Amino acid sequence: MSDVEIPSNFIQNRIDEELKTTKFTVHTRFPPEPNGHLHIGHAKSICLNFGIAAKYSGACNLRFDDTNPSKEETKYVKAIQEDVKWLGFDWEDRMFYASDYFDQLFEFAVQLIKKGKAYVDDLNPEQIREYRGTLSEPGKDSPYRNRTIEENLDLFEKMKAGEFVEGGKVLRAKIDMSSGNLNLRDPILYRILKATHHRTGDKWCIYPMYDFTHGQSDSIEKITHSLCTLEFEDHRPLYDWFLDELDIYHPKQIEFARLNLNYTILSKRKLLQLVEEGHVDDWNDPRMPTLSGMRQRGYPPEAIREFCERIGISKSNGTVDFALLEHCVRENLNLTATRVMAVLRPLKVVLVNYPEDQVEEMDAVNNPENPDAGTRKMPFSRVVYIEQDDFMEDPPKKFFRLAPGREVRLKHAYVIKCEEVVKNEAGEIVELRCTYDPQTRSGSTQDGRKVKGTLHWVSADHAFKAKVRLYNHLFTHENPADEKECPDLKSSLNPESLEIIEEALVEPSLGQAKSGERFQFLRLGYFCADSQSSSDSLVFNRTVTLRDTWAKIVKK
Repeated sequence: MSDVEIPSNFIQNRIDEELKTTKFTVHTRFPPEPNGHLHIGHAKSICLNFGIAAKYSGACNLRFDDTNPSKEETKYVKAIQEDVKWLGFDWEDRMFYASDYFDQLFEFAVQLIKKGKAYVDDLNPEQIREYRGTLSEPGKDSPYRNRTIEENLDLFEKMKAGEFVEGGKVLRAKIDMSSGNLNLRDPILYRILKATHHRTGDKWCIYPMYDFTHGQSDSIEKITHSLCTLEFEDHRPLYDWFLDELDIYHPKQIEFARLNLNYTILSKRKLLQLVEEGHVDDWNDPRMPTLSGMRQRGYPPEAIREFCERIGISKSNGTVDFALLEHCVRENLNLTATRVMAVLRPLKVVLVNYPEDQVEEMDAVNNPENPDAGTRKMPFSRVVYIEQDDFMEDPPKKFFRLAPGREVRLKHAYVIKCEEVVKNEAGEIVELRCTYDPQTRSGSTQDGRKVKGTLHWVSADHAFKAKVRLYNHLFTHENPADEKECPDLKSSLNPESLEIIEEALVEPSLGQAKSGERFQFLRLGYFCADSQSSSDSLVFNRTVTLRDTWAKIVKK
């Protein structure tokens, strides 16, 4: 997107300084692994990489880091493409895969072997970890570290040919087993993995590690700035070592703080666990922090981009309050969502003095924040439904809704007064009998009545039934990603993260709501039509409440 605005940050400042002395075209990339759906943390990286490229009239690649066929699937590739486009960005003709470079990466490995900078190791994974040492103790050399170049070349070819079992051998860089940086203690470059790749099939049975793929892929694509999160800062010396030893083009790596949100998990491994254990329906469950989940829930992509802009780019880790994301969503929907009326828990109201066969059409404003949104007609009749919570038989002092002998206004319609309460045999309220004042029609010049309460409603003869899903935070713990505080992921799940209302009633204009269309249900919150919603079976998902109620819930 050429119109994306990236606020000034240390990355931008660094590029500005570089451009003062050297002329170049900024070229970035977004390199997801296709082993799951993208989440809100990826949105920050997407906005940064595509935004920086756009700001400097450069280019940004979409590159799939597909070096682990045991976890990667084509369906994730498609989902990632959909998410990036939905968020508002276009890689044009610059979509690549790490697997595009498998032949070249293999030759890079051979080049390091020939320089005496890589060797085939027979140690198993447990032994490699043991030999690696600790932060306070140096590692020790593998007994296979000093194999000859000829022997290493022969063994590496045999690894490629599939002559060894998985875990039988690995190719390692020969750097420094006593380095204070554990990443430089002879890291693994290739491992044997006899799995079918989603693109290359069974051509390969050895696959490069991410650390060996990252910098070289950037180099091949002539990326000028490799923007990574802070956990890759300690890996930068290793990437530099590879590029220097191979004597190839050297991108500049810059690290920034990743996104952390409270009441949220942004680990693909744990998100996959939630899916596989059935705690959520799938990756696109509206309770998930995935972009597909947020799309299903009704989050506008513009709100997510605004959120990413507001949190900014920094060099230090921190945690962002989820309320800021919801604020950005509300802010956007307040300006764009059509106001409609829906009753989630209906209570029947009969207007005893209203003509039985009469139906009026009331003018309703579609969005008071946007006069151009116009108005619509709402049918009004003798029997309407209001929310059960909007009536109390014995109300407290500051209850300004409907009660026996009390008046309220029906939005866009009339002032009504409760005259009688009808109960069933169990003593439950099933019907209210009220009178209406025909002189108080909304918008009428004769309407001078002042009442404190205004209620939403739907006409009984014209309303559509709908299923409504009320979503809340998936976790009750503020930091569910902390394994010390939450060693059991299941124990921190919110049992009230989803409430389903099977027979809500919505105004007739919603009968033709399109999938993904967003609305404000007056007094209830912002909702969107679910992807499975149709005129025969209406389904709406609550995107966000009108106000931040979670803080009060947690305190309570």
